[in-house]
Amino acid sequence: MKAKNCLIFGGSGQIGRNLIRKLTKNNYKVTVVTRNLHQKSYIIKTQANAGYIDVVEANIFDEKKIRELFKKSDICINLIGILFEKKKGNTFKNIHTIFPSILSKLCKEYNLKHYIHLSALGINEAKDSNYAKSKLEGESNIFKNFPLATVLRPSVVYSSDDNFTTTFMTLLNRLPFFPLYYNGNTKFSPIHCSDLTDIIYNVISRNIYSKIIECVGPETLTLKQIIKKLLISIGKKRLLIPMPLKIAEFSASLFELLPQPLLTRDQLRLLKYNNIVSGKYKTNFDIGIPSLRYFDKEVKKYSYMWREGGQFSTEKYISKNDLKSKLN
Repeated sequence: MKAKNCLIFGGSGQIGRNLIRKLTKNNYKVTVVTRNLHQKSYIIKTQANAGYIDVVEANIFDEKKIRELFKKSDICINLIGILFEKKKGNTFKNIHTIFPSILSKLCKEYNLKHYIHLSALGINEAKDSNYAKSKLEGESNIFKNFPLATVLRPSVVYSSDDNFTTTFMTLLNRLPFFPLYYNGNTKFSPIHCSDLTDIIYNVISRNIYSKIIECVGPETLTLKQIIKKLLISIGKKRLLIPMPLKIAEFSASLFELLPQPLLTRDQLRLLKYNNIVSGKYKTNFDIGIPSLRYFDKEVKKYSYMWREGGQFSTEKYISKNDLKSKLN
């Protein structure tokens, strides 16, 4: 059987790298588009055997160049997304609305078998967030241009390479206290990166066309519960302080001045809304692809990097009596 060709945008991130390994191990050929070949190609090329992966440097808005890639592709996968806006065209509208629309038009023009687009959970409710509005507009354009597309809406995605748990553990390791926005009551259904890539792979291999699929992990946790679990995992105790909204908005406006802001005002608005299944669309469980990995167990596999003593530390996790018995 001839190997199918997958064209991936956003292949250098945590989801992209996991997906490349999954696809190439199962006889799919992958072409990855990157904006900086010198910075990203060495990371991407190590994810698969030679002959199964090709890395192409291109500006993602250079329609003439990326058009050539569609001529030899069967499936297009868009994993590109941003959490905050930057200069030089990296706006929510450009990345989440215009770019996915371009890809969907090319999928239609070249009669691709599938177009899979990664969006985000909870965007229907977050009417006051520019991030959410740009995602919704992008989805609408996709379905107008290519009705057979499948949009995946994951809750927060975590792994050893994420910007979620790793950032939190770094802050919890350094700060004597941690602010809780909206009292830490916002609900999430964290999904491990490997579970999400399993969903994408099954959507491709089983030819699942389901419009919108909400992708969630096996448990629902509040932000406060997530922080407490991370503290236990790194063996720290910290004071968790509810942050008044006015102070939170002011601090977010200052953070926005940083090149990599810890929090923006738009992200703060998003935190008002739960990041769990809406009940309006099918989930990965509904289509027979359940998430298997639990937050505590997976985070413990890499949280040792934030513990005193590192990977082989024990004093934080056993009682003094147990420690004495082990030493005697």
